[in-house]
Amino acid sequence: MNVILPTDQSRMQEIADKVRNGERLSLEDGVFLYQSDDLLTIGQLANEVNLRKNGRKVYFIENLSLYFTNVCEAHCAFCNFRKDEGQEGAYTLSGEQMIEYVDQHYHPGVREFHIVGGHNPHVPFQYYVDSLKALKDRYPDVTLKAYTAAEIDFFSRISGLSYTEVLQELMKVGLASLTGGGAEILSDQYRKKMKVTKADVSQYLQVHRAAHNLGLKTHTTMLYGSVESKEDRIRHMMQIRELQDETNGFLVFIPLSMQPISPKASIKRRNSAFEDLKTIAISRLMLDNFQHIKAYFINIGLQLTQVALTMGANDVHGTMVKERISHAAGALTPEGITRDELIWLVKGAGRVAIERDTLYNEIKVYE
Repeated sequence: MNVILPTDQSRMQEIADKVRNGERLSLEDGVFLYQSDDLLTIGQLANEVNLRKNGRKVYFIENLSLYFTNVCEAHCAFCNFRKDEGQEGAYTLSGEQMIEYVDQHYHPGVREFHIVGGHNPHVPFQYYVDSLKALKDRYPDVTLKAYTAAEIDFFSRISGLSYTEVLQELMKVGLASLTGGGAEILSDQYRKKMKVTKADVSQYLQVHRAAHNLGLKTHTTMLYGSVESKEDRIRHMMQIRELQDETNGFLVFIPLSMQPISPKASIKRRNSAFEDLKTIAISRLMLDNFQHIKAYFINIGLQLTQVALTMGANDVHGTMVKERISHAAGALTPEGITRDELIWLVKGAGRVAIERDTLYNEIKVYE
């Protein structure tokens, strides 16, 4: 472990003063925080910011994860979810087939369908529209948080419609918010290394800009822990921060810890707990214009999620029944969690659990 030198202490103090005075952190500040091993100070600063923004409230939602197809034209190096058409395990569900699945897992407390999937070029854009319509017709009171910015870009390419036109067609059948996926690391160099052939950096940001301009609130992510540098991560946050300055359309930032391909992968193939907590805390400090930072228990585990609530996170996602993408990549966590367990998780960190809807309207407070 590196010893923090007096010069590092004074640098950390400068950053602490900026945070406490409400000054925006720079690229150099963010990189310094990543290089420091003073996790407790970084976490304490993030906790101060979070308490100032949200008090002791921690949010969760009752949601159900749905995947209409795993057939995908992209071959991202980190993905173990995708399949080729005709490959064993490949599937493309009709609206009726998805309804049958949802009927088996739905209960009246479910408020959101979290819908993502492959970029399947063997079906037309109308298939993706009809998929949402089938769900909305059957479950009119459940919010449709559907598709990533990369999927919207894909729909634009196969339909010939602009991003705005694609979003408008989906909104007509009930789309209420975009998921945050597809961001990975917002660096074209990273995307080339990791064979991310879907939406590039500018396209990802442009889709969210178009959604925000239509009045949609969206989510955004960062998939960290592979070939990117610490500077890449900070630049990612700064690009998201800049768009938020422009549109104020993002609801929450979700750092996603990269999962190894195999569930049997050793601890050396996974991000450290230290790195996961530091990333959540730095996210809170860099993204001064974001209200919510999520600790995604599917990727970092339940107990680390609990600790993250004292280091800047104020959202623990949701019940997430039958999550598949991270688990296909080697996540060791449960595929879902009960409401009671989520509430216990939050209360165990000395926080107040708040059940929310997709747009962070408060449904119920669990004192």
